[in-house]
Amino acid sequence: MAEIILDFEKPIIDLERKIEELRDQSTSSGIDLGPEIEKAKIKLNRLIRKTYSDLTRWQRVQLARHPDRPYTLDYVKRICSDFIEIHGDRHFADDKSIVTGMANIDDYKVMLIGQQKGRTTKENLYRNFGMPHPEGYRKALRVMKLAEKFHRPLVSLIDTQGAFPGVGAEERGQAEAIAKNLFEMARLRTPIIVVVIGEGASGGALGIGVGDRILLLENTWYSVITPEGCASILYRDSSKAPLAAEAMKVTARDLEEFKIADEIIPEPIGGAHRDPDRMAQTLKEVLLKYLTELVQIAPDELVKQRIEKYASMGSWKSVEVKPKDKKDIVG
Repeated sequence: MAEIILDFEKPIIDLERKIEELRDQSTSSGIDLGPEIEKAKIKLNRLIRKTYSDLTRWQRVQLARHPDRPYTLDYVKRICSDFIEIHGDRHFADDKSIVTGMANIDDYKVMLIGQQKGRTTKENLYRNFGMPHPEGYRKALRVMKLAEKFHRPLVSLIDTQGAFPGVGAEERGQAEAIAKNLFEMARLRTPIIVVVIGEGASGGALGIGVGDRILLLENTWYSVITPEGCASILYRDSSKAPLAAEAMKVTARDLEEFKIADEIIPEPIGGAHRDPDRMAQTLKEVLLKYLTELVQIAPDELVKQRIEKYASMGSWKSVEVKPKDKKDIVG
């Protein structure tokens, strides 16, 4: 697969290639180019820090979609041991866009749910581009109930542009499957940790996204709709997605300010795709921290706190309207 380089990454990639060329030249010619290489490396580090410390919301959306970014199974491989995948919803089919199963994270036995994309065209067709069908959400619900039954914490990894909007999915009850998961997760009597590892769009994300702790990786986004979808509706032009992303405030920092995200998990400089091993280790440490905290809470108290958490989200203001005369009354 061809290397994907985002527009704002090009100066960094060009400088990295220049450093490699200097190293090759030094080796082949026998001339010591060490001082020049060190100067270039210092310049590179400054450029990386400057670039990634001042990203726009749209640039973070682009990073969240980077095809080299770690997906659910990449984290499972690095974080979990003894992962046993569970297939099928026992109603219709096995949706490959959602991966579920039993796993160990150090000493903790957990149930895991994650949305999975592909890297090649063939893989994306197999995984349906990470866009679940209703049977995917019903498979996830099956695993949620197993987590409750066997008193295992549930870890849910979100990475989707939305639930699949096809006719067949709607015929098989897409909206009902998502709504059922929202209802059941709200009252599930076991700890739930939700992590947005890439994209988190609409009900497609919420269908596995109700939890005691909501964590977002640094370069992720989470919203009711994709920026392109919002731009198509509001501006009648999907190319205005960068403008929509700014207006929607979709990034992890925005979610933290809205008190929806409980914690932002820092990524390696340049994004998770530049150092997947380090990103996985950081994620594992955060998961272990919250697992240790949540398993101490009694199930009844856990459900109570979860419901209170979601009830407190958002804000509103009541305004009393006093019409001056009959012309102000509509209806």
